[in-house]
Amino acid sequence: MSDCIFCKIANGEIPSHTVYEDEQFRVIMDVNPVSPGHMLILPKEHYQDLYELPEDTAAAAMQLAKRMAEAVKASLQPDGLNVMQNNGKVAGQTVMHYHLHVIPRYEGVGELAPWEGQSAAQEELRETAAKIQSQLG
Repeated sequence: MSDCIFCKIANGEIPSHTVYEDEQFRVIMDVNPVSPGHMLILPKEHYQDLYELPEDTAAAAMQLAKRMAEAVKASLQPDGLNVMQNNGKVAGQTVMHYHLHVIPRYEGVGELAPWEGQSAAQEELRETAAKIQSQLG
C-alpha cells in the first residue's frame, strides 16, 4: 500500500534500525520501545492483520520471532520475553499492517500490567467453545 508507513519501512523506503532482513520480512527496532531490545517483525507484503495473513507467512513470522527471541536472550539476557500481536483498534493495533512485537522484559523495566481475567460460568465456556468449534470445519 502506497500510504502504509510499515510497508515503506519494510521495503527500505524509510530508514530504520534494521536487525534482520530477508526476502519476506524486515525486523526493526521499535522507535517507541517498551523496553531495551523491543523489535517489530514486518512482512514486506501488506496484510492488514492476522485475518488477512496467509498461513505460510504466519508460520514464517513465528519462526522468525523464535529466532529473534533466541538472539535477544543470548545478547541482552532479559528476565522474560513477550511475543505480541494486535488485531484491530480495540485490541491495540495502531498501524494497520500486520506486525509482531518481540519485547524483552526486565525486572522493574516496562513490566507487563497484571492480567485481569474475569470468571466465567461453565455453561458460558461450553457454549463459546461450541461456537468456535463449529467454524473449524
